Amino acid sequence: MRNMQPHHPLVVKGVKLEHEDAEVVIIGGMVLDIHATPSIAAKPGTTTPGKVYYVQGGVARNVAECMSKLGAKPYMISALGFDMAGNLLLEKWKSTGLSIEGILKDKVIDTPVVCNIFDVNGEVAAGVASVQAIEKYLTPDWILHFKSTLLSAPVLMVDANLSPPSLEASCKLAADAECPVWFEPVSVTKSRRISSVAEYVTFASPNEVELIAMANALSGSEESHPLKEYHKENNQSPASSFQILKPAICVLLEKGIKVVLVTLGSNGVFLCSKGGPNCIKIPVEKTRQHGFGGELYRTVMQRFPPSSYSFSEHGRSSRLFALHLPSVPASVVRLTGAGDCLVGGTLTSISAGLDIIQSVSVGIAVAKAAVEAEANVPSAFSLATIADDAKYVYSSAKVLFHQSML
Repeated sequence: MRNMQPHHPLVVKGVKLEHEDAEVVIIGGMVLDIHATPSIAAKPGTTTPGKVYYVQGGVARNVAECMSKLGAKPYMISALGFDMAGNLLLEKWKSTGLSIEGILKDKVIDTPVVCNIFDVNGEVAAGVASVQAIEKYLTPDWILHFKSTLLSAPVLMVDANLSPPSLEASCKLAADAECPVWFEPVSVTKSRRISSVAEYVTFASPNEVELIAMANALSGSEESHPLKEYHKENNQSPASSFQILKPAICVLLEKGIKVVLVTLGSNGVFLCSKGGPNCIKIPVEKTRQHGFGGELYRTVMQRFPPSSYSFSEHGRSSRLFALHLPSVPASVVRLTGAGDCLVGGTLTSISAGLDIIQSVSVGIAVAKAAVEAEANVPSAFSLATIADDAKYVYSSAKVLFHQSML
């Protein structure tokens, strides 16, 4: 593979010479998704009539595209081949206007491809992932080229497609730059890679089964268990579900993760932290409060300012704060991409200077738009609709727990 030296910002005596706008840095996979949807119930052993789509995918890529549709300009670090999948993904990426200098391109790379087969309800029935290139070519050496890019970044997002050495290198770079890290688990198997980087992670966004896998990996045991099927089928209350998942959430927080967002699908999100909800604040100089970021900030602050949840007087680190934020009713077309758009909406909002509860409310509103679209990321977003939906989420949120973790 040829030695590629990216152009990146220079720093002289601590002064950045270019790229003065603070932007989220995202490291992870760009994947071509193949979506196969039957028009009738599929039967094993034979083909079924339906439709097959090529869709731009990959957790990191989806998050970055979502942010770009929301007016942000995230800096993507990834790897693609010169094959059909890679050329298609790069062509589409260029159309976003985002930088390509962090994307390693080489003919020896087999671009990651995932094939998902859906059921007639739009949920994934089976899938095959060929994403080894992410681990093989997104190496610590390639990532180290972009050390200076992290200096002004409000957040670094890494997805767990990265190899453990690359995850650790990325997180250590962020720590040196005093940049918060967002860990996206990707899958149950890869979520366990949290064990080598938990001390560096500020935000983690697992679903319920990823949460359990992460807790067991961090504790070295199998003590944490997911919700039983009958709990889900019997519409168990968020408070009851939280009590079942609370031990696993506490493991993540005790191991150093500052904020845990447990995504619950149609049941919304648990937002959990040690201390109060305002335990994490991005420095003003690293926020983007002009352009769309400024418009988003002003719109949200006007519609639901951060006054309803004031726990600063209880901000002791031994106290667990847990909030349930509901989902927004939606006309579901497809569920893939919803979690990635939730993260993209939340990161965009954090980068604009909103607090974590406002930001997650926006993220849930963006996820609602995603499930109503055919693609992983909708072609466009309406700021007014997102703000209205986010206000609904914020005003419907309920504190589940705020007392000692002991």
